[in-house]
Amino acid sequence: MSINVTPTKEILENSDMVIVDIRTEGEWMQTGVVPGCKTITFFDERGGYDAEGFLKQMDALGGKDVEIGLICRTGARTAQVANFMAQQGYNVKNLVGGVMKLMGEGYQLSPYKG
Repeated sequence: MSINVTPTKEILENSDMVIVDIRTEGEWMQTGVVPGCKTITFFDERGGYDAEGFLKQMDALGGKDVEIGLICRTGARTAQVANFMAQQGYNVKNLVGGVMKLMGEGYQLSPYKG
């Protein structure tokens, strides 16, 4: 089963999937975020990361018992993180194309409020 899913309005707004935006705070401020998503950075501005700390935050959202959809700018970072999480036993989806795809299709993001 593929972990790659094309994000749709139905998936983003009307499913039980927990949407997690893994971009940086600067990116959230620049473009806004999917309404109702969780904002949890995976890679910092320099490409560093804390995988264990990130998984703990995922566990706090329901962990392996919920479906988690990861979104980033274009889907490149989420492809890496989704593969890693799937190997750890999480029910995870990479929302292909990321926020750039959504914005290109006219989807309205919400301002990031911090």
